Amino acid sequence: MTKTESKPTRGRAPFVKDKRRRHHHFLVTIQYADGEKFGRVYTSKEKADRFADRQRRSPVVKSVRVSQVS
Repeated sequence: MTKTESKPTRGRAPFVKDKRRRHHHFLVTIQYADGEKFGRVYTSKEKADRFADRQRRSPVVKSVRVSQVS
């Protein structure tokens, strides 16, 4: 027997249909002047940005980064 038709490939469902995840996660990574690192995860981009802006004002903070992790 030969296979004439290939099985349709299953694509990824859009984010809206994925029942496992209801929101994205945003990681705020802070690097201090003494080399220490600190990270905090938020489910809201606005809250993550506000936290990052607040931390940037501190004189001991070297860099702040906001990245989406999921």
